[in-house]
Amino acid sequence: MYRSNRRRVAAAFLLLVVLMSMVACQGATAPTPEPTTETAAEASPEVSPEASTEASPEASASPEATEEALNLEGSELVIYSGRNEELIGALIEEFEAESGIDVAVRYGDTAEMAATILEEGENSPADLFFAQDAGALGALAQEDRLQALPEEALSLVDARFHDPEGRWVGVSGRARVVVYNTEMMEESELPESILDFTDPQWKGQIGWAPTNGSFQAFVTALRISEGEDGARAWLEGILANEPKVYNNNIAVLEAVAAGEIQVGFINHYYLFRKLAEQGESFPARNHFFANGDIGGLINVAGIGMVDTATHQDAAQAFITFLLSAEAQEYFSAETKEYPLAMGVSADDMLPTLEELETPDIDLNALNDLAGTLDLLQDTGVLE
Repeated sequence: MYRSNRRRVAAAFLLLVVLMSMVACQGATAPTPEPTTETAAEASPEVSPEASTEASPEASASPEATEEALNLEGSELVIYSGRNEELIGALIEEFEAESGIDVAVRYGDTAEMAATILEEGENSPADLFFAQDAGALGALAQEDRLQALPEEALSLVDARFHDPEGRWVGVSGRARVVVYNTEMMEESELPESILDFTDPQWKGQIGWAPTNGSFQAFVTALRISEGEDGARAWLEGILANEPKVYNNNIAVLEAVAAGEIQVGFINHYYLFRKLAEQGESFPARNHFFANGDIGGLINVAGIGMVDTATHQDAAQAFITFLLSAEAQEYFSAETKEYPLAMGVSADDMLPTLEELETPDIDLNALNDLAGTLDLLQDTGVLE
């Protein structure tokens, strides 16, 4: 066990909020972890809107940068990861093989890892925090626990997907979508906004997973976009339509395909797993919301360098590696997430990030999971 340090009242308070959020999630029937890319602790964030005019079009580091990284042989690197080993273990092994850097990883859910870094204070051995969502990164940035990253790394990613002050950078993205049954309806029958699913015509036809972290991140974004009253009204409107409740996104998708419901609120990549397993005849497809609709939130997994990092050169080398074409193509091909380094294409079945008009949300602002849980419990979405 690492020794705790609660030097600052603000840090202790934020830690308490995060821990209470985790307990509240468990008390509300904790979701079953879903394979590979998502855990129940996802507390998410979404994007800002405008592309950076200063961002470099190159997706990978220059040969000089790569050579410099390789010269760090013998270094060590400590990563606290909210992304699970099944997902990133292969990437870390590849980085170790290419760089000669010995990497030690402490895995856990994102909220747990953020809370641990806050609790450990100046005694934290973590060099990097690899988070499932930007909200957790925003929480650490708010407490001055992340340091600014080099412009060379930030410039590889659209400004929508990194901290405005450069304290963390997005690595891969996941879009919120509505999945629909292709045998029961046409895509043209879907409303233009996620907000319109409160219409009584959808009574009994909606599926959702309220205990799932990605859904809770969406609700956090909804609170920012529509205000507390607007978010409350939407949740109450959906409840009035008697949605069917599932444990996770995969269960929602399978229910849509089985015809139990017409539509479900999930992340985009679950469909592609089923298509890979069952082929194009699988009777469900994704609908992506446009025009900056909050239903089209892009949740990012990202990484930041902890203020106590003692292996900064190795940490920067790992960040550069994650934004290289090699690692970005892994996310595109293997997990069907959006690669965020410019110049690396997403799967052909996905609309491009350039085509998606994402909501104007500061991803750092998605750190108020506790407020979202309060709202979900107050409305009766969670017990």
